[in-house]
Amino acid sequence: MRCSIPASVTKVAMLLPKKDERLSAALGATLETALQGRSPWAAARTRFVRNRAAMLSLLLLGLITLVCLIGPWLLPHAFDSSDWQAMSLGPTWLNMHWFGTDESGRDLLVRCLVGGRISLMVGLLATLASVSIGIAWGATAGFIGGRVDALMMRVVDMMYAVPYLLIAILMVTLLGRAFYLVVLTITVFSWMDMARVVRGQTLSLRSREFVEAARAIGVPTRRIIFQHIVPNLLGVVVIYTTVTVPGVILTESVLSFLGLGIQEPMTSWGVLIHDGAAVMEISPWILLFPAALLSATLYCFNYIGDGLRDALDPKDR
Repeated sequence: MRCSIPASVTKVAMLLPKKDERLSAALGATLETALQGRSPWAAARTRFVRNRAAMLSLLLLGLITLVCLIGPWLLPHAFDSSDWQAMSLGPTWLNMHWFGTDESGRDLLVRCLVGGRISLMVGLLATLASVSIGIAWGATAGFIGGRVDALMMRVVDMMYAVPYLLIAILMVTLLGRAFYLVVLTITVFSWMDMARVVRGQTLSLRSREFVEAARAIGVPTRRIIFQHIVPNLLGVVVIYTTVTVPGVILTESVLSFLGLGIQEPMTSWGVLIHDGAAVMEISPWILLFPAALLSATLYCFNYIGDGLRDALDPKDR
């Protein structure tokens, strides 16, 4: 909302001598800027930009993502081609094997970047799917309440009681290890936390005035949930999403490390860490480089999440 400059301030500016017209104009512009209202999102953006750790993490995460996307196209090696004359070669400038090679002579740098693509894609797709399910489930349960809420949340409780890793291993074993099946397996067991968070926030919003007004004019329940309740949950959803992404990436890495995730010749950071752990005593670089990229990505998401939490809810600091 835009505020007008008070008349008294305008009179003061007009009383200044003509030789101070520049000062008068500057005074008016400064006051107008100070009195101009800012939206909550603009204020949150300002607080986020001032968080150095969050901004540095955002830049580093963007750099990692960009390099993973375009890097394999710029490098001369393919991720599945072998150089039989450079097997288990350490980091060197020879033939542009900057990260070295693995036991099969495949360039580790290209495989790290391709693995980053897969890990980031799994993290983003599974997070989007789980967040969408969690928002719909939690908002519906919290807004309707009563027996519907009790039934829906008992389903969530039963899902919590199921051994996550055991069922994930069983699903991957039965359904296969294709990319979309890995995403589906992770999604099935990663939406419950979001549902609980959204339900709690919805319970505090359903008695607000704008919801009562929508009910009074006959707005359908579905429209109230998705057009009035959900938009007011965006702050919490954005914060929790940045926490969910690293958890999903780590889950995919664990499944791949156990040999139940992405399979050869495709790769991911979890697959590379699994391969590197087997030869870490004689070829430590095969483990260190993908582990460093995975750790840096997880730290970036965590710092970005902390920055968003402080920006969107400064009272919680």
